[in-house]
Amino acid sequence: MDRETILVIEDEGDILDLITVSLTREGFRVLGAAAGEEGLALAREEAPDLVVLDLMLPGMDGLQVCRALRADPRTRALPVLMLTARGEEADIVAGLETGADDYVTKPFSPKVLAARVRSVLRRRAEAPGGEGDVLRVRDLVIHPGRHAVLAGERPIELTATEFRLLHFLARRPGWVFTRNQIVQAVRGDGYPVTERSVDVQIYGLRRKLGGADDYVETVRGVGYRFKDD
Repeated sequence: MDRETILVIEDEGDILDLITVSLTREGFRVLGAAAGEEGLALAREEAPDLVVLDLMLPGMDGLQVCRALRADPRTRALPVLMLTARGEEADIVAGLETGADDYVTKPFSPKVLAARVRSVLRRRAEAPGGEGDVLRVRDLVIHPGRHAVLAGERPIELTATEFRLLHFLARRPGWVFTRNQIVQAVRGDGYPVTERSVDVQIYGLRRKLGGADDYVETVRGVGYRFKDD
């Protein structure tokens, strides 16, 4: 079986070497780039399975690289795991809104990084196919065509917005979404909404889910995600 290829775009040589060695030991094939332009070219040429992308890069920074990856049909679906300094919540939000799938803060454990890489790859491989597919996540069943949700055998009555919100999160378990991403997916780009109104919708959804309310997790300073375990 071919090894999965990870492209690491990181300008600090010691960190690039650390990631390369650790991911290679975990069984991945690793490509490295020290600048955004170089990494973008490699992504287009080599078609890796995932990109580990530092935000702070010389020249073309990580956000610009991520936007370019998402704008190119050849790399649009390529998973991106971004690296950011601890506590830079604004950068984390910006990265996720640009299209990153997950993030790891510096300093980081190589083992944790490898686990997050595998998690993103697994989620991408197991992601449901279509918008109309019936989703089964543990004891929750979400049926888009019938606009129905069951928790075990108990039907859950949701508003249209609450249903779209739950369906959006459940289709990508484990993925972190900002409030703006949720608004765009659930109500469209033109819907005037504040962060508070998203929080209110989440509160109402959790209340109706009852014992399944912990399926929707808050990621402090970033947004929300649906538990993947």
